[in-house]
Amino acid sequence: MQKRILGKNGLEVSALGLGCMGLSFGYGPAKDRREAIELIRTAVEKGVTFFDTAECYGPFTNEELVGEALEPFRDRVVIATKFGFKDGDVGAGFDSGPERIRMALEGSLKRLRTDRIDLFYQHRVDPDVPIEDVAATVKDLIKEGKVNHFGLSEAGAETIRRAHAVQPVAALQSEYSMWWREPEAEILPTLEELGIGFVPFSPLGKGFLTGKIDENTQFTAQDFRNVVPRFSEKNRKANQAVVETVKQLAERKKVTPAQIALAWLLARKPWIVPIPGTTRLRRLEENIGGASVVLAADDLKTMGEALSKVEVHGARYPERLQKWVGR
Repeated sequence: MQKRILGKNGLEVSALGLGCMGLSFGYGPAKDRREAIELIRTAVEKGVTFFDTAECYGPFTNEELVGEALEPFRDRVVIATKFGFKDGDVGAGFDSGPERIRMALEGSLKRLRTDRIDLFYQHRVDPDVPIEDVAATVKDLIKEGKVNHFGLSEAGAETIRRAHAVQPVAALQSEYSMWWREPEAEILPTLEELGIGFVPFSPLGKGFLTGKIDENTQFTAQDFRNVVPRFSEKNRKANQAVVETVKQLAERKKVTPAQIALAWLLARKPWIVPIPGTTRLRRLEENIGGASVVLAADDLKTMGEALSKVEVHGARYPERLQKWVGR
């Protein structure tokens, strides 16, 4: 797989990464541990070098899984993880105080079976801790050799600038896909100006852009999509228009809708690295195939014109969670 660079300090990763959250958290029951480890290791064998996790996924169990899976390949891969919640618990609220960041790091190092974190993200902006203090703390950890690069997640443009002035930000991780294009207005120009990479999560629209979800799909009780307005039965039915648009180009290119969605993101900028997640080996192989799909200028123009005519129905988050982003 081709490589891409995140940030100005040369963080090299595969053009597609693997978002590992869904293996243990967020989209239903955790996958069998042995099978999850096999999936992660298969990704390595197929050229993926960039793996994303967080202490709050589980909490903690996802980091433990990723650590065990990647331990034999540690020097061949880039591991990204995140801090920012009290005791690593999303429900407990934010905590990006310096002491908590250090505690989170030590826990992550142990669970990930490593002596350094390649990319250490603030998971969400903490309104009670100046971003300059967060950046300064991570800067110290970089000097100590425990962290290689600093990242932010779902931060607004002003916050990105303030953090970057203290410690260069290698990457911003936020949602971005064919059906969530808000980053194009302000975030992407800011990242391009500052030389910061972009890591889109949910690049397949939480599975919707694969074309495998419709108004009749039933999610398990633990599935986060049950509370997402965009995934209400009514909105799933209305949003099939988005999928049909993707399918049309996929049929012309003789690839799958998921591969088109990933290729579209890769074609946006050379410093964009999507991190699709999956629990299935065949979906992993399909997603990796998206990195080889080449979209010509005419393809992108046609897709852009078609998407501009489609209205996406429903918010991407319930209101209580939407307050956490874009700070």
